Formats: sequence, C-alpha cells, structure tokens
Amino acid sequence: MNFDVALRGFVALLWFIVVGLIAVIVLRTSRRSPTKGLITPTIIAAVLALVTTIISAGLVFIQPQERGVVISALQPKGYREQVIEPGLRWIIPGFERVVTYPISRQTYTMSIASSEGAVEGDDSIFARTSDGQEVLVDASVIFSVNPSEVVQIHIRWQNRYISDLVRPLSRGIIRDAVSQFRVEEVYSTKRIEMTSLIAEEMAKKLDENGLILNDFVLRNITFSEEYAASVEQKQIAEQQAQQAKFVVEQKKQEAEQARQIAQGKADAAVIQAQGAAESRLIEAEAEKKALLLISEALANNPELLQYQYINKIAPGIEVMLVPNNAPYILPLPTLTPSSIETTATPTTVITP
Repeated sequence: MNFDVALRGFVALLWFIVVGLIAVIVLRTSRRSPTKGLITPTIIAAVLALVTTIISAGLVFIQPQERGVVISALQPKGYREQVIEPGLRWIIPGFERVVTYPISRQTYTMSIASSEGAVEGDDSIFARTSDGQEVLVDASVIFSVNPSEVVQIHIRWQNRYISDLVRPLSRGIIRDAVSQFRVEEVYSTKRIEMTSLIAEEMAKKLDENGLILNDFVLRNITFSEEYAASVEQKQIAEQQAQQAKFVVEQKKQEAEQARQIAQGKADAAVIQAQGAAESRLIEAEAEKKALLLISEALANNPELLQYQYINKIAPGIEVMLVPNNAPYILPLPTLTPSSIETTATPTTVITP
C-alpha cells in the first residue's frame, strides 16, 4: 500500500473520530449532561485531523511506471517545467495538483474482429492499393510516452493523445503506404517493405509529438471477395503449373537415366569387343610364334613329325616299324583268342 493512500485512510479515521466526538457532545448537551471531559479530546482530534489532512494533500507518491506533471497556481506558466520523478513528492496543498502519465508500453489495436480492437466492432483500416483494389488492414501500434516529454504531451494533448494522435496518425500513414503498392505486392512480395515504410514514418511522427514507437505489427490484410476468389484461382493454376513442371522434370530425369543406362551398355559392349579383339590378336601372335618354333624344330629334326604322329595314335593300336626300302613283306602278328572275341586290334605298319 502507498504511503499517501495510508495517510489518507488515517485522515479519514481522524475525521470520523472528530465527528463522533462532536455528535456525543451535542447529544449530552441536549440532555444537559456534563461534556467537559469530551471537549479537549475533540479539539485535539480536530487539530490532528486538520494537520494530517494538509500533509496528506501535499504528499504525492509517483509509481515507477509513471511521471507527474504539477499544475501550479503559483507558477507564471501555470505548471512546473520539471517532471515529477517516481517516489514520494511534496506539493503545496490547495495551490498545486499532479496529473500522472504512464510511461510503460501501451498497445493500440485496430482490428476487423469486434472483440480485439480498442474500438468495439469492425475497426480495421480501409485502404486502396495503387491498382485500385480495396483492402482492409488490421494493425497494432505499440508505443510509450517519452519520459522527458510528459509536460509537452500534457500541454498539447492531455489524456487525449491516444484517441486524437495515435489513432488518426496511424490510420492515415497506413493508407498512404498501401496506396504506393500493387495489391499482389501488399500481401506477398513487398509486404515487409511496406511494413518497414509504415513503421519508419510512424516513428518519425510520434517522436515529433513526444511518443516513442516501440513496434508496429501488421496483423492481417483482408481483400474483397472477388479478388480473394481470383487469388485462389491463381494459386490453384500456379500449383497445377508447378505440378506439370514437376512431371516434365521427372520425365526428363527418367529419359536421362535411360540414356545413361543405354550409353553404359554400349560402352560395355565396345569395351568387351575391344577386349575380345585384343585377346584374338594375342592368341594369333602366340600361334604365329608357336608355328615358327615348330617349323624350325621340324627343319632341324624331320623324324620329330613321325614321333608326334605315333604319340597321337590310339593306345590300342599295335605298331611295327619297318624300313621304307625293305624288299620283303613281314607277316602280321598272330591274333590272340581274347582279341578275336573282342574287337580286333588294328596293326599299322609304318615305314620310316
């Protein structure tokens, strides 16, 4: 509880006591009862109540979130030029009084919703874009009173600075800013730029009148029903175009993937053919060298060919070597019974 409030309560209690004592004195006097013992306490209580009343009227407690302007009949200008700072302060009772102003942040909201704005009902800001489209803007202005300009605010606006300054100033600046942009820029590409433009201009104007703009919030932008429908149709068309573009890109990727696979197969076939050709060349070169070696070996050893031929003959064939110039005929070997019962073993005569 503030000290000045407690003091006023004490003063009220003293005056209640004084009135009560006076009533008792009057009652006793009417009944011709003695009142000598009540007069002195009544006088003391009345004096004490009067003194505390004067003191109470002169003491003012300023809250930390407030500043005070002293309206004084003793000053040439009718007010003290210095602002009263927070704390318990003294003014001259009967000649001065204090008007307090909050310096904490305040929010003034203008909204299409009836229960959100500072004014009941639809309090949104009607504006028209550069291309003639109608829009409704919801906004909030967060501001505070400049502590050093409290006296000037009292002189210029008193307690009307919200209704007569903040409200009309913000609505006018918002309308001017919206008129510089096309409708599609207002809700999409240049919304941030427009918000910054409004905040800069509003901060400048409020500063000229002793207020500080802490923040500006562009809450919502509402369009006419016709334009909202056209925007919706445009968005649907853009989404369909994006979907078609996506399908085309997907088909391109699939075609590129198929081309790369075919190219890989072709490259693999070429590499395989090149490998087979190189392998055949190597084999041919090896065969050539082998034939050369065989030719040289046969030239030096003619009997080597007959030896190789004999090695290639089946193992079941009996061979007899006779000179090729023998003038006689040798009888064939006698066949054994076992060989008669089975397939006869051929006998080959080789004449060297």
